[in-house]
Amino acid sequence: MNDRAPAPGGLALIEALVNTLDIETGADRLDTPEGRARFGLAPDDLPAARELREALRAACLAHAGHGTGPSVLDDLLAGAPLRVAISPTGEAALRPAGPATLLTRVAEAIAAATADNTWLRLKACEAEDCQWAYYDRSPACRSRWCSMSVCGARAKMRTYRARRADSA
Repeated sequence: MNDRAPAPGGLALIEALVNTLDIETGADRLDTPEGRARFGLAPDDLPAARELREALRAACLAHAGHGTGPSVLDDLLAGAPLRVAISPTGEAALRPAGPATLLTRVAEAIAAATADNTWLRLKACEAEDCQWAYYDRSPACRSRWCSMSVCGARAKMRTYRARRADSA
């Protein structure tokens, strides 16, 4: 859907998970074996994965100034056991304390992105029929759409038409 480069580091996992659902068509890539394999999911894992995906979408919308905070995401992440791991060079990072489930991998990615101040740059397109996740690389961190040529152009055209109708 969007013409942007993928998010950096672990945020690419979150971006990919959020973007498994095409809001406009309702197509869900988690319904396919290939879509589940990308995230290491079994069919029984789907309800939890979908709940996590929508909680992440809500957080991305909040990063873009839409909606409320990620309270559901906060509750879900409370179940992700992480530990502090020290590298041979002495650098500390949070790592899954047990098996690397999708939830712990997401928690690890959020922790790392928070530490390097990139978490708030992962946003969701403000177009209601899109809400595609994207990484905002703009200097002021003010991007509003996943694609200026699609969602941005549609929004600007709607605004233009509304102004023309009001002036007529």
